[in-house]
Amino acid sequence: MGMSVIISAAAAEDAEQILKLQYLGYQPEAELYGDWAIEPLTQSLESLRAELTEQHVLVARLGDEVVGAVRGHVDDDGIGRIGRLVVHPRMQRHGLGGRLLDALERRLAEDGRPVSAYRLFTGHRSLGNLRLYARQGYRQTGVEQISSRLSFVHLEKSAETPLAATA
Repeated sequence: MGMSVIISAAAAEDAEQILKLQYLGYQPEAELYGDWAIEPLTQSLESLRAELTEQHVLVARLGDEVVGAVRGHVDDDGIGRIGRLVVHPRMQRHGLGGRLLDALERRLAEDGRPVSAYRLFTGHRSLGNLRLYARQGYRQTGVEQISSRLSFVHLEKSAETPLAATA
């Protein structure tokens, strides 16, 4: 193949590719929970375009194709809120999710406001996601029952990392 995956800030023209990737990437989650009305599958293009202007959105590109994405922002309490990490199914299990998380954490830390921690959540049956987040240093802080079929596992990672300390 010879191409490498490049992670960069998303541009407005990436919105449609991100939405299609999100739809593809969240199908297994919908199946796992028996719920095809989850927000990543029902988000509108207009809503995603608004997020591109309101949040930091990073994409992973293989050539011209968006094969991964993640978004986040720093809230008023100095917490880096991370969401919608998605990697194309054919690109999974090659470290791309971890690379996207690392890149977004760095981007949020450079946002101009101090960041004390990073927070995200995933579904309780999403074992691959939970393993990824544990490898990236996230620890469970709580479980929120959403419905009889779904609970969100909330995870947090201190912003005090060796990378931040050496910068």
